[in-house]
Amino acid sequence: MTALLDATDSQMAMLADLVASLEAAESTLSSMQAARDGMLAMAGRLAVDIARGAAHPDHGDMAIRTVAAEIGAAQHLGDRTIERKMAEASWLVDRFPAVWEAQGEGRISAAHSRVIVEAGAHLDEAADRAAYAAEAVEVAVTESPNRLRRIVRRLAERFQERSLTERHRDAHELRRVWVKDLDDGMAELGARGPAVLLHGMLDRLSQMAHAVKEENARAAQDASAAGLPADDRTVDQLRADLLADLVLTGSPAGHDTADSLLGEVRARVEVTVPVLTLMDDDAPTTSSPAELDGTIPIDVTTARTLAGSATGWDRVLTHPISGEMLAVDRYRPSEHLRRHLRARDQRCRFPGCGITARKCDLDHNHAASTGGATAHGNLAAFCRRHHMLTHHSPWHVDQTSGGVLEWTSPTGRTYIDRPPPQNTVTFTSADPVTAPF
Repeated sequence: MTALLDATDSQMAMLADLVASLEAAESTLSSMQAARDGMLAMAGRLAVDIARGAAHPDHGDMAIRTVAAEIGAAQHLGDRTIERKMAEASWLVDRFPAVWEAQGEGRISAAHSRVIVEAGAHLDEAADRAAYAAEAVEVAVTESPNRLRRIVRRLAERFQERSLTERHRDAHELRRVWVKDLDDGMAELGARGPAVLLHGMLDRLSQMAHAVKEENARAAQDASAAGLPADDRTVDQLRADLLADLVLTGSPAGHDTADSLLGEVRARVEVTVPVLTLMDDDAPTTSSPAELDGTIPIDVTTARTLAGSATGWDRVLTHPISGEMLAVDRYRPSEHLRRHLRARDQRCRFPGCGITARKCDLDHNHAASTGGATAHGNLAAFCRRHHMLTHHSPWHVDQTSGGVLEWTSPTGRTYIDRPPPQNTVTFTSADPVTAPF
């Protein structure tokens, strides 16, 4: 298959016009949404000013409700919905004005704004928020919201007054499990807890479900020959059934201490731990936080516990000034090149895709069949969807130095995708670094 290769010149020109028009429409829509947020924030300020002028004892609560009801009635929306939108708009406009302005200029979308605001929501100092927002907006201009999320989470950590370990300790007190009743005799089970444990639980359920699915597929032929029904449960259904089985029939053997639980994690999760985090006793306040699958910060205590029980290590060597990844090695080398690329790419390298690298294929940018080398300078991680796109459509990719990919679309547009920054400690040239590493 060679999708679009047989398109006529006029069809390709039409596609190029559509892409440009949609780009302009999206920019206009982002600007209009920013204008709406500005008006909603203004409505909230008006309500507070009215209440302040009349010295209302409820500090403006009833005034805000009244204004929200007025707007909601005009828009055929509930006043609670409008009040929530006013609060969200005020949070964006008042606390992150640079983000709101960038959206108003059409440089970023409302989805980008939400991601930036959510990641920086706990920054209390105005100067910290402003510095964080300035850097986040520059990244958002060239990244999709799903990719942006992991980057700004990491960025926001630089401006946090309290360490992740301290905040995790408080958040750990909020762990809970709940049930939400649904229709047709069904319900949803939800859980809030340490990210490492919950991701480990899901991955273990997934491994077990896929194993059962493969066994069911092998047994299906025998069942068909014997005229018996086959087990055709989906992976999602198997995960749900396995969870019920484990919870209702299992023994709570490791619930006494956090160490016991972490010792039971055998799922395929990747934890990135800067070496200073492991070496420095003051790491909770001086080092970069560890990360789960390159996206979710985890506390230092959990990182050290997992590191102590790990059977193998991948070491990612980074430049002490720029933070660029230099190499990956291991005490007992195994699939060295795969580890190097997984550490470098972290996620699918197609523009806008955020699928984690461990779920991706490694593909030759210059095909091996035509002489392309099997080396880090000619390989990149692509999810299955975008791996197929490179082989069965006119999308073309070239890799330049530093793992930078240059994509060319069917209409001739060029998109640059750079490896995401590493989670590491860097030094400026002014730092007194005299000894070689």
